[in-house]
Amino acid sequence: MPLSEHEQRMLEQIENALYAEDPKFASNVRRRRVRGGSTTRKRLQAAVLFVVGLLLLIGGLVVDVTVGGFPILSLVGFLVMFAAGLIALWGIGSSVPPASGATSESSTGRRPRGNGSRSFSERMEERFNRRFEQE
Repeated sequence: MPLSEHEQRMLEQIENALYAEDPKFASNVRRRRVRGGSTTRKRLQAAVLFVVGLLLLIGGLVVDVTVGGFPILSLVGFLVMFAAGLIALWGIGSSVPPASGATSESSTGRRPRGNGSRSFSERMEERFNRRFEQE
């Protein structure tokens, strides 16, 4: 469902405010969007790995390789399927370095007080409140 003109304007204002307030974070987000091709490849790899795990799971029941009465090949197949699911969801091994928030400066040129003594949620809440106080 497409956005209305009002919603598009609001979204653009929010994006512009984000770029003005924290340009380092905004450029990091923009870089992640541009590298969309690697996520498709990772999801394809995860799907193939999931199928291999499924084959191991079913094959473990057919071949009946047991250790102590437990079908070990099926367990390996399940673990492979689980790892494939994690890779598909999280994209393990992404090449984008994490952003360091402790050294970034806000649009006022000041560094955050306390050098990281406040929690992440407190800083986000402060930025949110500051944004609405300025309007």
